[in-house]
This record gives sequence, structure tokens and C-alpha cells, in this order.
Amino acid sequence: MESAPRHQARERAVSLLYEAELKNDPPSAVVAALAVPPDEFTVALLAAVEEHKSEIDAMVGEVAIGWDLDRMAVIDRNVLRLAVAELISFPDVPTAVVLNEAVDLATGYSTDESGSFVNGILATLAVRIRG
Repeated sequence: MESAPRHQARERAVSLLYEAELKNDPPSAVVAALAVPPDEFTVALLAAVEEHKSEIDAMVGEVAIGWDLDRMAVIDRNVLRLAVAELISFPDVPTAVVLNEAVDLATGYSTDESGSFVNGILATLAVRIRG
């Protein structure tokens, strides 16, 4: 099972992705402006999202039938980006952990339906990405 620090790193990453989106800045610029940098795993997650953002958005858009990325709740969109980036860039993290963490984040920080919404999209993408 994942340790609490990794869960906290993912929470921090989602909050920084949210901030980056609101400021219309890349995550790296938001991190660079922080007085205290986040932990290494958070930075690595953010770098993965930034590196693969176009690819991630295209994959999510293809699977989220009837949902434009712009219509999704901001938290849901960023949780999906984070989880897909983790599926792509961190093959050592078990798929089930990535999905469970994403559902927990969506459930805890977004709408009542967000957990199942995120789970449905990620379940499909996880098969495509990891087989």
C-alpha cells in the first residue's frame, strides 16, 4: 500500500496544477515561484503532466465521450491529468494504486459524482496505457 507521503505529494500536485491552470502558467513556473519547493515526487509528477499535457488531454478527450475538457470540473480535469501522467511516467507504481489515489482525490476535493467519473475514464485509459 502507498505511504501517506506519496498521497500527500499527489494532493500537493493537484493543488499546484489547479493553481497553474487558474494562472494560465505551466506547473514549472508555479513551482519556481514557491518560497519552499515541494518534495521530489510532487515535482516529478508535475513535470510528467507538463511534458505529456497535450497527449493526456487528447486521450482523456477521446475517452470522455460527451464531455469536453473545458466542461469538466477543474479538479476532475487535473486529477485525470495527474493520474494519466503517473500511468505513463511511473511504471513502478501499480495501476491499482494510481486509480485508487485518483478516485480518492476526486472524491475528497470535487463533486459527489467525481469519483465514479474519474474511475470510469481512468479504467479505460489504464488498459490503453499499460495493457
